[in-house]
Amino acid sequence: MTLHAVPGPEMTAADLYAVLELRHLVFVVEQVCPYPELDGRDLLPDTVHLWWQPDSTPLSYLRVLGAPGSERRVGRVCTAATARGTGLGSKLMAAAIDLIGPDESVLDAQLPAQALYARFGYLPEGEPFDEDGILHIRMRRPGQSRTATSV
Repeated sequence: MTLHAVPGPEMTAADLYAVLELRHLVFVVEQVCPYPELDGRDLLPDTVHLWWQPDSTPLSYLRVLGAPGSERRVGRVCTAATARGTGLGSKLMAAAIDLIGPDESVLDAQLPAQALYARFGYLPEGEPFDEDGILHIRMRRPGQSRTATSV
């Protein structure tokens, strides 16, 4: 199983198609949620796509928006139905946290997934809200102080 971490502008057409297909299958088809899944952020210079892939098909995916040193946003977190319960989602979030480093980050969690994100230091913020017929809650992971090293 390979972890891919690819900046938006470096996505190949084949990789972009594969991750968009997974996102579409999970968010639009499985969750019966027709919404504008393509939002113009996938190829931005500050977008990084992370996904686990054993062969030609991604099984778990997310993207991180925002430049290092700024507030980052984790989104489009999904795992193929056939790979749920295998721990890939947790491994993917751990990789995202490594990428984000000490920066503050936010995400909009579907309520059933709130406990997953809490394990990575995300705290609920505000009240649950309806997004396309699914209850979500904003969650924030505070920035971590950078420790200075003495020489």
